Amino acid sequence: ERDLICHIKTGFVLLVALTLSLSVIYFVYDFSLSPVKDPHTWFNLVNQTQSYNLVTEGLSGKTFVWNFVTNQQIIQTTTAQKNHISVHHHVAHPSNYHFILDEPDKCSQNPFLVLMVPVAPQQVDARNAIRSTWGNESSVQGKAVLTLFLVGLTGGPEAQQQLEEEKSRQHRDLVQSNFVDSYFNWTIKTMVIMDWLATRCPQANFSLKVDSDMYIDLENLMTLLLAPNTPRQNYITGHLMWNQNVIRNKNSKWYVPKELYPKPKYPTYVLGMGYVFSNDLPPKIVEASEAIKPFNIEDAYVGACLKRLGINPSGAPDPSQFQTYMNNPKSHNLSKLITTIAGSTEKVVEFWLNVKGHK
Repeated sequence: ERDLICHIKTGFVLLVALTLSLSVIYFVYDFSLSPVKDPHTWFNLVNQTQSYNLVTEGLSGKTFVWNFVTNQQIIQTTTAQKNHISVHHHVAHPSNYHFILDEPDKCSQNPFLVLMVPVAPQQVDARNAIRSTWGNESSVQGKAVLTLFLVGLTGGPEAQQQLEEEKSRQHRDLVQSNFVDSYFNWTIKTMVIMDWLATRCPQANFSLKVDSDMYIDLENLMTLLLAPNTPRQNYITGHLMWNQNVIRNKNSKWYVPKELYPKPKYPTYVLGMGYVFSNDLPPKIVEASEAIKPFNIEDAYVGACLKRLGINPSGAPDPSQFQTYMNNPKSHNLSKLITTIAGSTEKVVEFWLNVKGHK
């Protein structure tokens, strides 16, 4: 009987030990298969969204790990994990991306002013509204003007084909880069615009970065740029933002955590809806971005790059020319206006027709 009890005890101990061993093995195996989030990925800090990394060839021909936002599950390639180094610090630097659709010879006619419009790939109506209004002007006061649209990835082969067809049958005015086109990638989009200007169009005198829902009066803008007191170098102007607090409210669209931008206030910057700058600035801003940790407020980020360069944005001679939002074009004097938020494709056309009807 004692022998039987000993055998039962021994069997019980072995069963417990086996159960514990299997539990440990399962835990380790399960943990090893869990996706690993990079704590330094800035988009996770900003939006608590998912991100994934891929390896691609940059504009310089070097291989980079690049990061972008997606609402889908995390995917991390083995190659990217092996190269998990400080490249996330430079995720907004345009050398991490390359152009899928390009117009490298578009500036061969030496335009005086280049209008760069960041727009979502699917926003065909917005592009067509601009093409039929202020984007249709190729010469203003005897100076050549060029309008181009910059988009990111479309999200599918069918949408990509439609974009390529639009590019081929229109005025060859589309440039596309391989970043995911989302609100939280707006800084990347702006830096890719700067890179295109620096590498494809250095001969231009001025450039305007302008959102797709904006009305632009090119006559008034050209008058400003041709004025004898307008600088031709280190110049950027628009709707200036001074002494702006960094928003730490996580529920805000403009939330930026301290990990990305630790200072309580932004340097002076120009509101991103539409700002004009001398075309010597793009290569300088791109170079400065190598040392500036990226964050998701694109116009403030450009302001941080300018501060590093020791360049202060200039106030417009008449600040009222750079308006924010006008709901009804008929209720305002538009004779001196340069930029304003129209808010929709219909409003862009309405502003255009209203101004043209009074000239």
